[in-house]
Amino acid sequence: MNDFPQNPYDILDPNIRWAPSQEDLKEKAYEQLIPPLVYKIRLDVKKWRDSDYSGASDTTKALLNFWFKPDGHKKNGQVFRYYFAQREAIESIIYLYEVAKARDKFELMRFNSSDRISTGIFPESWPRYVIKMATGSGKTKVLSLALVWSYFHKLYETESELSRNFLIIAPNIIVLNRLRKDFDDLKIFREDPLIPENGYFDRDWQNDFHLTLHIQDELKPITEEGNLFLTNIHRVYLNEDREPSLEEEFLGKKPPADADTSKGMDLGKVLRSTKIKDLVVMNDEAHHIHDENMQWFKSIEDINNHLKLKQGKGISLQIDNTATPKHNNGAIFVQTICDYPLVEAIKQNIVKSPVLPDEASRAKLHEKSSSQFVERYKDYIHLGYIEWKKQFDELKNVKTPILFVMTLDTKEANQTKDYLEANYPEFKNSVLLIHTKKSGEISESAASKRDKEELEQLRKAADAVDEDTSPYKAVVSVMMLREGWDVRNVMTIVGLRPYGSPAKILPEQTLGRGLRKMFGLEVKEELVVVGTPAFIEFVESIKTEGVEFSYRPMGETGKSRNPIIVEIDTDNEKKDLDKLDIPVPVLSPRIHRDYKNLEDIQVDKMAKDITPVALKQFSQNELKEIVFTDIDGKFSHKIEFTDTLPDWRNVVGFFTQAILKESRLVSGFNILYPKVEQFIRHKLFGKSVNIEDANVLRNLSEVEAKQTLYRAFKEAIDDLTIKDKGSAQIKNFISLRKAKPLVADNQPYLVPQKSVFTKIIGDSQFELEFAAFLENCSDIISFAKNYQSLGFKIEYQGEDGNIHEFFPDFLIKQNERDIYIAETKGREDLDDVRKIKRLQVWCNDVNAAQKERTYIPLYVKQELWEKHQKDIKTFTNIIELFKLEKQVRTQ
Repeated sequence: MNDFPQNPYDILDPNIRWAPSQEDLKEKAYEQLIPPLVYKIRLDVKKWRDSDYSGASDTTKALLNFWFKPDGHKKNGQVFRYYFAQREAIESIIYLYEVAKARDKFELMRFNSSDRISTGIFPESWPRYVIKMATGSGKTKVLSLALVWSYFHKLYETESELSRNFLIIAPNIIVLNRLRKDFDDLKIFREDPLIPENGYFDRDWQNDFHLTLHIQDELKPITEEGNLFLTNIHRVYLNEDREPSLEEEFLGKKPPADADTSKGMDLGKVLRSTKIKDLVVMNDEAHHIHDENMQWFKSIEDINNHLKLKQGKGISLQIDNTATPKHNNGAIFVQTICDYPLVEAIKQNIVKSPVLPDEASRAKLHEKSSSQFVERYKDYIHLGYIEWKKQFDELKNVKTPILFVMTLDTKEANQTKDYLEANYPEFKNSVLLIHTKKSGEISESAASKRDKEELEQLRKAADAVDEDTSPYKAVVSVMMLREGWDVRNVMTIVGLRPYGSPAKILPEQTLGRGLRKMFGLEVKEELVVVGTPAFIEFVESIKTEGVEFSYRPMGETGKSRNPIIVEIDTDNEKKDLDKLDIPVPVLSPRIHRDYKNLEDIQVDKMAKDITPVALKQFSQNELKEIVFTDIDGKFSHKIEFTDTLPDWRNVVGFFTQAILKESRLVSGFNILYPKVEQFIRHKLFGKSVNIEDANVLRNLSEVEAKQTLYRAFKEAIDDLTIKDKGSAQIKNFISLRKAKPLVADNQPYLVPQKSVFTKIIGDSQFELEFAAFLENCSDIISFAKNYQSLGFKIEYQGEDGNIHEFFPDFLIKQNERDIYIAETKGREDLDDVRKIKRLQVWCNDVNAAQKERTYIPLYVKQELWEKHQKDIKTFTNIIELFKLEKQVRTQ
């Protein structure tokens, strides 16, 4: 998988996804590695996606096109896009339910790629889809997408069999509280781009979305439609089950069936009452439902039966989310319809990358001959501390890394907590102890010593270790907190217990406690995993599922690869930060997109600017296969036919959708489609052609015809929409001193004295070299790398006609009046020329808008720099060599 796409937003072809090797299959059984339905579903979903979701309802098409806009969505000043894994998951759900109508085990078996399963393996009689996605890859967002789709499908599509009532089930309080962070006050529906604006596709989406949130037994007035029940599984058990204790809710222990019922059945009764006529069920951490004899499964089955008795139709749809949908024997749930495995999530930097000690580092670790637990495992504990300390020293001003230690029993957990606090000053009163037994249940001794209030405080502390107000730097636990305790700050895991089948814990669950990233995609993060040989062997067993581990020297001499922090150098008394500060103007956009009516496009006028494409004549054999590629030449889809011709309308629709995508337009298909058809029929080939003819359709798949068609419409759309206002105004000034800390990949950096920042990093070695030169220039006051976090960017029209943004590389303060904006460049492309011209205009606009300072552009080309480097001694030399011509300076 060395060439696996690293961009998590890229659409992945089914044939490049991870698959086990023959060696892997020798280690683990086929059914433990390969979900049998997934491959064929991926193929069908890809075809469906490429066809612009043909066969789907208008509601579905509108939502999918809104959610997955090519340019994404603006969210808190940043661009938000759903990962492809999330997109593929919701597309798979919708395709199977609405288009393929695979709503029972017999229809799902059509996608079976294995001879090892049969319909008898499916215990449920209602539609159930399992989503397998790695921890940290955003499973909750898939649930929210599915919920919104079901809601509006039921509302807008007259024959919809979905529902506007939803039951989201968690296995315990930990998972429930994680879900509440998104669903409390329906926050996720306000903050994520889930619901289109009113008027989109002529519907009042925002006004029509009415959902009442019910949490556990805190039930609000129940209506027939528009209810979201969020609960742990104990609240929906059958009537003979008692309410679980707080300890059991905390850790997910199933309550005994013969216990007294005191409270907690109100929700269960409501779900089985006549008030709820239809229902969509969603299970989080759904690996719990691995047996049809379990109470969890039986409770959902009971709700389904009640719905059938009342309405003649059971549960509309069940969606299960988990990173590990596996039975006790390791077999993957047969209902799994999509798979984003951990190996792919690591490759795409969605989660942390696990790193283990190399052989030399492991050789230094020894289990001591001692009856004292902490003495016996002292080497392992200390190595974990050393690696954690490196993380803490770098990140402490931004985040507090957590050391997570797992032991065999509660006595050893107590000793480990005491040892950490006694031997390492950083851990004094900063170790959170989770008292549990190996089985995952609360220990009897702990239960007898703690009342419910203490346990509630423990739960809150475990849930809040990521927060800046948390006092904890380490967590010691017997259990793995394996269900839902997915905090982001765990960066080091120390395993001091062996694992085996009785523990019923998977390696994915072991790593899962530390996989969630603290920072964004642009930063690579490590999850350091150390421990006993038995523990490391257990963790490494996941290699059969494609996961690759990094190995490096660890300990006092080992070099850390933690992210680095670039921040204001407030602790440096030698720096005058006011003098080093550089004021950066923020201008109103000069270039903007004015969305005019696409009706203004005139096909006859477009034809004057193109060279007609020669119409080729293809043989009968050549006409049997039409291959379409995207605008960049990548394979898109293939149409094969024998006796029947492809529908020309689908071909025109494909081109229309591609043109809209390339022009970054999210609507206008109905307006543009007839213009594309007219252009093909009468202009593209220099004469009128019969678009229904197979030979013409085959010509349309040729590169020259395709690119001519794209180029003609792209230019026509850009001429209509891209405008230059002719001027810009200063909105405000950015002060470097107010910059927030920047988290960056571990990389070489410069420690400057002439900058407000603690470090200067670069996008290339040339940038670092240039920064080092500026640091030694006696004729400047200060300089700074223009980090994206500063927010200083300039919009420009790229060579493709679209509006883009660029971030000039350096800000240089020569004196109190003259400030230079420098762009460094190695290899130049056409967009670079456009950026520099735009930078000149930007400086002219700033200088025209104020008189206090002069902003001057510089364009430092690497080739010219290297040619004259021996003669460049001062910044004045730089100005003489790289100052842009035609710069208008306001004196």
